[in-house]
Parts: sequence; C-alpha cells; structure tokens
Amino acid sequence: MENRALILFAHGARAESWKAPFERLRDMTQRRMPEVKVTLAYLELMEPRLQPQVTALVATGATDITVVPVFLGQGAHVLRDLPLMVDELRLIHPSVTITVSGAVGEDPDVLKAMTDYCVKAARP
Repeated sequence: MENRALILFAHGARAESWKAPFERLRDMTQRRMPEVKVTLAYLELMEPRLQPQVTALVATGATDITVVPVFLGQGAHVLRDLPLMVDELRLIHPSVTITVSGAVGEDPDVLKAMTDYCVKAARP
C-alpha cells in the first residue's frame, strides 16, 4: 500500500503572520483527508522548504506525494522554478512518485468561489 502525502506549496513571506491562512488551509485539508499526511512547504523566506519537506515525508514512509501550488496563477515560480525543484527531488528519491497539480487559483471551482466572495463584498 502506498503512503500518500500532500504538500501545499506556497511562496513564503518575511512576515510570520503570512503563514496563518496557509496553516488553516492545511488543517482544513487534513481533516477532510485523514488518510493522507498534509503538510506545507515554501519556495522562499520561510521554512520548511520543498526539498527538506519531501525528504522528511519520505523518511516517514511516503511513496506518493502530490504538490499543490497554492498560487493564484501559473507564473514563473510555478512554470519554471517548481518543475526544476521536482525534477531534482525525483532524482534524489527515484522510488517516490511526485505529482504536481496546477496552481490552485486556476481551478474553475476556486475561481468561482473567489468570484462569489468578490460579489458578496461589493454588495451593500
């Protein structure tokens, strides 16, 4: 049986308070998927970074890891930087399946939820 893990991959920021919504997202996701280890990793400025997080998950037995870029769009970090990092991780951990989804903000359901929020915010 494969040991699955999900990494929510965010950019990172200097302000520690920036983590809070991502931690809530992680916790909410974990509650909906108790059979999958749900973690966070950051591109820069915050810890843990992606490579140490994958290594830690593999050390606990993860064999199937999905990385979800928690970005609004598919910019350079998602299109260029992340694939390079994942290619390196696949070389380091050849027995582990690492899958990357599209940026969360490009999903039609996420866009609809954001639109609903914007419309609600604009109504008196």
